[in-house]
Amino acid sequence: MTKLNKLAIIAGISFAGLAGQAMADPICGLNTGEAATGAPIIVGGIHGNAAPGDFSASTDAAKAYFDCVNANGGINGRPVDYRVENDQWNPEQAAQAAAKLVDDAGAVALVGNGSFMEMAVNAQTYVDKGIMSMAAACAISECHETPNIVSTNQGPLPSNLGATQYAQEELGATNVACIALNIPNNGPWSCKESIGLMEARGGTGSMALLNPGAPDVNSALLEAIASGADTILMNLPAGLAIAVLKAAEEQDLRDAYNWIAPTPLYDLSVPAALGDYWNGAVYVNAELAPFSVNGPDAQNFIKVMNAFANPDDPRDTFAQSGYLSATYFVKRMMEMDPADMDDRTKVTDAIRSISGYTSDLMCGPYYVGDADFHMPNHAGYMTKIIDGGYEIVRECYEFDSAYFAPHIAIEKELGLR
Repeated sequence: MTKLNKLAIIAGISFAGLAGQAMADPICGLNTGEAATGAPIIVGGIHGNAAPGDFSASTDAAKAYFDCVNANGGINGRPVDYRVENDQWNPEQAAQAAAKLVDDAGAVALVGNGSFMEMAVNAQTYVDKGIMSMAAACAISECHETPNIVSTNQGPLPSNLGATQYAQEELGATNVACIALNIPNNGPWSCKESIGLMEARGGTGSMALLNPGAPDVNSALLEAIASGADTILMNLPAGLAIAVLKAAEEQDLRDAYNWIAPTPLYDLSVPAALGDYWNGAVYVNAELAPFSVNGPDAQNFIKVMNAFANPDDPRDTFAQSGYLSATYFVKRMMEMDPADMDDRTKVTDAIRSISGYTSDLMCGPYYVGDADFHMPNHAGYMTKIIDGGYEIVRECYEFDSAYFAPHIAIEKELGLR
């Protein structure tokens, strides 16, 4: 089955309907139908594609949108010259990728970044160089707790928190075991808030951490069970989360626990990979709108991908996020004098001034500002894997944590609440 067919099934619409959307023209940039001919605007993007995973969906989707913009008059006549680097999850290559784009190419901004390696390595570089990264696949603390990176995706802390909150409120969870990779700025950082929510509500929680170099999911599952947990939170990339569930299936543990996960398990291939055993038993938080929501931006995302991306490029949450970051970048640049778009300082200032951008792909408004931290997306959906797809079991809801107090204060100052 092709990705397009799987998307149609999960979205709850017919393949014919989706194909009809593909035939309609996407809306991009000036939407003139004529190629941009002005001087290019250099924009960079960095993703990680090697073990432990492929995060290139975010830059693939950003590129598709920029290509669509370039075919429709560009940004006030100027095309985007989008240059993408793969850091291969290697810190030296991550630093080299940033230097190549920021120093050598003279990029005015980075858009669609998806790599927790490059974000950890380059966060201070972006501050020093005065360049903003409008990321799309954040997965570590540095991505959210630094002044020059802002993302449309949530990252693991909010998404795990949202899953845990739902389990506590709707599934009767009292003791959550968070299985995660033992990467301090990823697994422990994000598990901690979910455990804190449980403790604040009279429950308890624990962590079972995997060695990222040689993850033993069976041992982690046994550790989670030994903790006395009634809920298993799989704070893992999709492949490892599936491995945990397969290990649990071998022991026939489905009905003994609540099984919850953050966004990485919201993937078009997951329901089929899990099979009938897990039908109706796995709950997954969605950082952006599930495909069945199918609003105007969600439809345009599909049209852009079908017209300008490769057929095998994922249509998943990271792709949605890359598309959304690119649209917000273009929207803000369209408001600038074209002559100023070569000035990195002016572009950075323009990005920082973004406030109140909305999309049916996000539950709340997108904003940037000049704080030392950024996490505009901290509300989401909860879904359940059922009948080969995902059913929404809770619409947009705010995640409950003191972690978001400073973000909410900024949103109030900006008049977004």
